[in-house]
Amino acid sequence: RRQRQMCIRDRVRKAQSRKEDVSLRGFGTFLVKHRKVKTARNISKNTTVIVPERDVPAFRPSKEFVKLLK
Repeated sequence: RRQRQMCIRDRVRKAQSRKEDVSLRGFGTFLVKHRKVKTARNISKNTTVIVPERDVPAFRPSKEFVKLLK
């Protein structure tokens, strides 16, 4: 059982490194979201900081999964 979980985790990681979405029916979708460049404030130093663009992992649960949790 643990070996299957690790296999699924590894496949999700590899797919996300290739910027691909992974859907598991009845569970949800692992996505890669792209964040644009933005400006932020460092309030302790009172300066503006530019946050570079980047890709971040995300998860969207399926309707069945959300219904099960309610």
